[in-house]
Amino acid sequence: MGEPDRVQQHLRVLIANEKRDRLELLAQVVIALGHDVIAREIYVREVGSATAREQPDVAIVGLGISSAHALDLIAEIVREASCPVIALLHANDPAYIHEAAKRGVFAYIIDGTPEELQSAIDITLQRFSEYQNLQGAFGRRAIIEQAKGILMARHAATADKAFAMLRDHSQRNGRKVADVAAAVVESHLLLLPGAERSEVVSPDDPAQPELPLP
Repeated sequence: MGEPDRVQQHLRVLIANEKRDRLELLAQVVIALGHDVIAREIYVREVGSATAREQPDVAIVGLGISSAHALDLIAEIVREASCPVIALLHANDPAYIHEAAKRGVFAYIIDGTPEELQSAIDITLQRFSEYQNLQGAFGRRAIIEQAKGILMARHAATADKAFAMLRDHSQRNGRKVADVAAAVVESHLLLLPGAERSEVVSPDDPAQPELPLP
């Protein structure tokens, strides 16, 4: 018995290329693969706002006549996107790939068959998801370390004791340690000089969990 068919994601795709004919060909390929082309952009001055407005799952930027134009398209999309941006090339071009990477492109694809394009998109989305998870893990670790530092300073506690305070509060309230740590950091920032009075949470608010602060 063969392996079950892979369930393919239905994606919202933004495509950009300064050559209109190449843009339309790419759109046809993407649509034939079962995805929605939610924006087709040629002009650098418009691609950023389109990205922010449409929030695509993935963006594909083709290399047209001018590499500078394509690099500007990439930079504008990366600035607004929370999705991977893929550079599509006709042939291997190390210099262009290097410049595209400096502008934040997540992956590149050498122009090929629709099946190869779909496979490359699948791999890119998987790696992007892994990258986001890794970034999230680093972010959570940094927040926990910051909260530990606050508790150590306020309670003259060791690092182990500060973490134990976070962990105990987490267990008592059924919350993740990272969420408790984020609340500690936020409360600490609100207590700093210059914090808006309206932003300070009342200790009598029953919706707010007790924090391990004085």
